[in-house]
Amino acid sequence: MTLTIPDFASLKVLVAGDAMLDEYWFGDTERISPEAPVPVVKTSRTEQRPGGAANVALNLAALGARVSLAAIVGKDARGAALADLLSGHDVDCRFLKSAEQPTIYKLRVLSRNQQLIRLDFETPFVGHGQAFAAQFVALAAAADVVVLSDYGKGTLDGVQALIGACREHGRCVLIDPKGTDFARYRGASVITPNRSEFEAVVGAWRTEADFEARGTALCEDLELEALLVTRGSAGMTLFAAGEPPLTLPAEAREVFDVTGAGDTVIALMAAGLGTGLGLESAAMLANLGAGLVVRKIGVANVSPAELRLALHRRGAGGRGMVDAAELELLVAQARARGERIVMTNGCFDILHAGHVAYLEEAKTLGDRLIVAVNDDDSVARLKGKSRPVNQLADRAAVLAGLAAVDWVVPFSEDTPADFIRRLLPDVLVKGGDYQAAEVAGAKAVIANGGEVRILSFREGRSTSAVIEAIRKR
Repeated sequence: MTLTIPDFASLKVLVAGDAMLDEYWFGDTERISPEAPVPVVKTSRTEQRPGGAANVALNLAALGARVSLAAIVGKDARGAALADLLSGHDVDCRFLKSAEQPTIYKLRVLSRNQQLIRLDFETPFVGHGQAFAAQFVALAAAADVVVLSDYGKGTLDGVQALIGACREHGRCVLIDPKGTDFARYRGASVITPNRSEFEAVVGAWRTEADFEARGTALCEDLELEALLVTRGSAGMTLFAAGEPPLTLPAEAREVFDVTGAGDTVIALMAAGLGTGLGLESAAMLANLGAGLVVRKIGVANVSPAELRLALHRRGAGGRGMVDAAELELLVAQARARGERIVMTNGCFDILHAGHVAYLEEAKTLGDRLIVAVNDDDSVARLKGKSRPVNQLADRAAVLAGLAAVDWVVPFSEDTPADFIRRLLPDVLVKGGDYQAAEVAGAKAVIANGGEVRILSFREGRSTSAVIEAIRKR
């Protein structure tokens, strides 16, 4: 399945759950303490970051989504610091402030990219359920998708009522669970336990078949649309209702810190589903992001640019049919990497050897090849009412499957001249007996410093010839 990175700009997400402030102390270690067999860290800098549900919100904001965070914090300096950090990333903080319990705080000491110790300062929140639920219902109604991030700190003690509110408003609700009572998450759209959390609920397994049977049973028992189990070096497995289990291999080859990786997984899964991806594609997106975030130190997130670059490096960077707006983003990223953009266009109704040879030659002129394809109405205007033989989606799928082709974009006009003037490829390619000046969009490309190349016909190979041969037989 081809994975493309969606545009998250119009996505509205509500994150609710246990927010916390993470602090990091960094320094060098050169000796062991004479007081105890522990390293002495000479701290050189400190850093504060949002943690827990706040990190999920930050992950979504890094994608460009519009994010609201509902959480409980203390009426203290750390709660204010957490709000400031999130507001700086355009997260809309809807905090209930407790005078009785302080903001949850975690301190980590690191040296040479290794975490030496973590200190937790926390008191579970109690007595705020009714007020929190009332605020949650109003926010959920305005969101496209909802994430509940449960760290067992009391914010989500009334989680069943929150799930019910999401279902009442028709909202997809994803939950990062905690504890061994997964029955409390019954009716959620998706839950995303890690391996140890899953095992604590269903028990140990000996074989992959046993693991898959337990996952399928849990998904059915909890009436979930899907269960996504993250498995560390073994990747992650998606259990979707009515579908066979799907295991995605781990993306990361170097792992520096798994802190917050689960937050990235659920954020990307939610963002994918919220922008219309299916469960499998959303899980692929989450797996890709998790592979990137574990290469970073501490609680971290990933951007659309990093996701697109990761796809590019494995030879699948946004391949497939994309719309014009998405293509412009992909091309901007490619240019930032110093890549040379080649573009051609046509109907490509019945793909044949002449097409393949032509596209392979075009790809040699640069790093990325865009194929602009006439939509069905445009083909009918150009070729007659009996065409196209193959619909746009089928033509695009076949083109995208070619090794030479990176992106396929449809257009509805007779020529893609306007789109070419917006995109301004480095090389504009056309086949046949055209003169360069006759090619749609050529003047704009040349004026921008690009070039127009005319590739030769493949004698005797054409869609019309294929159709005529079929008729004769």
